[in-house]
Amino acid sequence: MSLNLNNKIIIISLLPEMFQALVNYGVLSKIFSSQKVILEFINPRNFVSDIHKTIDDRPFGGGPGMVMLAEPLAQSIESAKRQLPQAPVIYLSPQGEKFDQKMAENISGNLWNNQAGLIFICGRYEGIDQRVLDLLIDREISLGDFVLTGGELALMCILDAVLRLIPGVLGDAESALQDSFSNPEGLLDCPHYTRPPVWRGLAVPDVLLSGHHEKIKQWRYKKALEITEIKRPDIFKNK
Repeated sequence: MSLNLNNKIIIISLLPEMFQALVNYGVLSKIFSSQKVILEFINPRNFVSDIHKTIDDRPFGGGPGMVMLAEPLAQSIESAKRQLPQAPVIYLSPQGEKFDQKMAENISGNLWNNQAGLIFICGRYEGIDQRVLDLLIDREISLGDFVLTGGELALMCILDAVLRLIPGVLGDAESALQDSFSNPEGLLDCPHYTRPPVWRGLAVPDVLLSGHHEKIKQWRYKKALEITEIKRPDIFKNK
């Protein structure tokens, strides 16, 4: 596929430097170096005019913590939308839909096939002004039922899950299809072994050394069922 500027992800963040860990290291770094996907950052502080670059204020009604100001965040979103007018605006929030593998697959497919781009907002402090949510946010996503100091770490996890599914990123496309939650049955992954065949007195199961592909397939499915039942009974009971 030729480069299309709408294979772009715009991230609105007060701490864009944090994403260097994602951009410069590991399997995903080649996506960005080849410009298969383009990351761009917008810092809401660039839309603040006071000398202290104030980006937050105390919440009306009192209470602890600070809230991100509406106007610089709104201007950041509007700047992103001028580049990617069809892109959904997604806010990382503990109140959002819980992220899972199916959502990763959907977001990845939409980015690669629809080429509308993506816009993510990483909140800080106690959150963002509700009026920004009401007017400018299309979707809220949560990494899980816990709270972080900001959305950057959550978004890095989400992008890792999403971008590894883009064609050509993984050395073997089949590996993504066999991952936990990605296989057709939605089970956890089966056990894996590599050389040596005996390590510290523990041997690789004979079936994996047999070369009998159908028996290996059956063994892996059986083990995936067993592991899912033990480790994630909540998933197993729906099978």
